[in-house]
Amino acid sequence: MFGLGPWELIIVLVVILFIFGGKRLPQLGEGIGRSITEFKRAIRDTRSSEEEAADSSHKSVGKEEMHK
Repeated sequence: MFGLGPWELIIVLVVILFIFGGKRLPQLGEGIGRSITEFKRAIRDTRSSEEEAADSSHKSVGKEEMHK
């Protein structure tokens, strides 16, 4: 992961702990988790709306060809 070894990750986590403090880490993790969940939901909604648009355009093209 990002070319970091276990010691580098431990150092990064300790620095984050010093910066944000022990009390704020759960809140920070919760906020990040919510953000990731919302991002995934937005991507899923975008994909489904694009698929619906593609399906409806394929259906309308098929109807036009039938009327010719």
